[in-house]
Amino acid sequence: MDAVETTAEDAAPSEALAALARACGVALTYTGWDGSPRSSSTAAVRAALAAMGVAAEDDERCRGSLAALEDLPWARVVPPVTVLRAGHSRQLPLHVPHGEPAAATLLLEDGSTRGLRQLDILVEPRQVGTRLIGRATFEIPADLPLGWHRVEASTTGVRARGYVVVTPERAPLPADVRARRPWGLAAQIYSVRSERSWGIGDLADLADLGALSAAAGADFLQINPLHATEPATPIEPSPYLPTSRRFLSPLYIRVEDIPEVAYLPSQQRAVLEWEAEKPRRMNASTDRIDRDTVWRLKAAALEKVYAAPRSAGRQAAFEAFCLREGRSLEDFATWCSIAEAHRGVPWPDELAKRLPTAVDAWREEHSDRVLYHAWLQWVCDEQLGEAQRAATDAGMSIGLMTDLAVGVHPQGADAWALGRVLASGIAVGAPPDMYNQHGQSWSQPPWQPRALESAAYLPFRDVVRAAVRHAGALRIDHILGLFRQWWVPEGHSPADGVYVHFDHEALIGILALEAERAGTIVIGEDLGTLEPWVSDYLNARGLLGTVVALFEKQHDGSPTPPEHYRADALVSVTVHDLPPTAAYLAGEHIPVRQELGLIDDVEGEAAKSAAERASMVAYLRERDWMIEDWEEEDLVAGVHRLAMHTPALLTAVALTDAVGERRSQNHPGTHTEYPNWQVPLADANGVAVLLDDMFDHPRLNRLLEAVRAARQS
Repeated sequence: MDAVETTAEDAAPSEALAALARACGVALTYTGWDGSPRSSSTAAVRAALAAMGVAAEDDERCRGSLAALEDLPWARVVPPVTVLRAGHSRQLPLHVPHGEPAAATLLLEDGSTRGLRQLDILVEPRQVGTRLIGRATFEIPADLPLGWHRVEASTTGVRARGYVVVTPERAPLPADVRARRPWGLAAQIYSVRSERSWGIGDLADLADLGALSAAAGADFLQINPLHATEPATPIEPSPYLPTSRRFLSPLYIRVEDIPEVAYLPSQQRAVLEWEAEKPRRMNASTDRIDRDTVWRLKAAALEKVYAAPRSAGRQAAFEAFCLREGRSLEDFATWCSIAEAHRGVPWPDELAKRLPTAVDAWREEHSDRVLYHAWLQWVCDEQLGEAQRAATDAGMSIGLMTDLAVGVHPQGADAWALGRVLASGIAVGAPPDMYNQHGQSWSQPPWQPRALESAAYLPFRDVVRAAVRHAGALRIDHILGLFRQWWVPEGHSPADGVYVHFDHEALIGILALEAERAGTIVIGEDLGTLEPWVSDYLNARGLLGTVVALFEKQHDGSPTPPEHYRADALVSVTVHDLPPTAAYLAGEHIPVRQELGLIDDVEGEAAKSAAERASMVAYLRERDWMIEDWEEEDLVAGVHRLAMHTPALLTAVALTDAVGERRSQNHPGTHTEYPNWQVPLADANGVAVLLDDMFDHPRLNRLLEAVRAARQS
């Protein structure tokens, strides 16, 4: 047998490169989805280190970079951030010129101060460059309150600051959740339209859907991410590829619900009503949702409303919002004004690189436009808050379950404003698995772990705060990314990536802290390739996991009995990346995926699908959850009875299943080949289902009755 030729880049990494990679959290090996050990290429490892600003081109540079990393903590007077759990103490190292005195004081969030006790710990000084640096060790006490506190350290002629973040042991979970095990509906809100919509489901529709769902007995409404989209067409349809995760998409604004509309001159109100007629005609169509047309029409109306005078109270509320959001909002609104002005043409280099003098000059020259985009965010925030209030006022114990996307568009607002804490030349993705055997690249730039820590995790905190502000629960897409991320270097295939590890203790702790303060339940989407301990860790910190009933199978391929499901989880029959249940069990997705070039062995896939359906039917019949002379609707109800009999604390029922929709919202692995995220809600007959009469829909009511009965049994 001929030997396989090995290039230098394919060879095992040198000890110098391996040591540097380990120090930076870059994994050299990993376990594949099939349980087999895999090695990342040396080229991918070097590229990941380069994206962290760590030189690793050869062994000499690797050794130099490793020495610099080891010196870095000693070069800092105080760590930029120390994250610990409530009730635990921690040692805090301060680094000062050898022989110089050191002092440390803690400034708590409430404005009070605490002196920190220096511990009698002797540490040998270290030579850093030309300086001999000593270490003084202080104790962070175990009785600190939750919150973001500041440590102020000083030595002769030098003062420095860092954060001390005290996080809860567990994220909040109301006691009645374990007692009642609530259920709710899951919907892609853009697809749920009413007679008053402008061709796309909006925040007023969300409020109405929440209230109507509550009347049907639901305790939460799970929705797609509402993150910010582009300020000008074309609009990216995927809610999982936003321009910013810190702000919302004005596409979801209900224009008529802005209070200033009532005070427009009658002629302007008539024009606004006329402009709304065209998008409203789209509501009854089952053609793909046309975000570009909707936004052009809606934006024209919003411009008129923005120009209307606001009352003194409303103006004060707007100014308070801008003050609360601060620099983040100013940066986002500035980016929006630049992006719309340069639609379709390259940005000037000084603006693309965010040179302060150029950005400040732009902001001053276009101040009203920047203020307009800030105003849009205020309106979004008000209407989303109203939607949450409508849901809880109608009787939901949880209300909205919002969704936090994995990342952002590489040319979006967050990538522009937060570039210093994002890895350049890298896309987040996933290694090969049984569903995507070539791996995945999602094009989104990842957090750069070393830079994020240096920034005291404040950018991450701001993303979480925005996500929980108006949410009774928060689902975090691909929460495994807070533990490790699959980095795909530019120019590499998705399979030729590398895992980069994060300080999950810090990130999960901050997530738990912000959720505690907002009173928000957190659900981590922990599907896919993961290490077994991750789900246990999440549950121990109070975060729920995710279970998809269609995927839960025993070794022989039969459905897993519901009593064997995880309890600390959100269970659903299907998810947005799968077809609705009826279509999935009928195998209707197989010819579609063949046409899209996603599968080759159609006959094999069809045979597996038929076997899966037969196994599910036999199991449901055995448990007496489906009649013998069953029809499709009975099968869907039966699978939901299975889900409702699990010990899972939360159960979600897809609105698509309730009305009989057949089409998928998203086919992973495609971009323009399929109208992903553009499919309006329709029933089994292909007729558009509007919110106005949705809860009179016979099929929906039969499924919800089955769900309620199963919960009570």
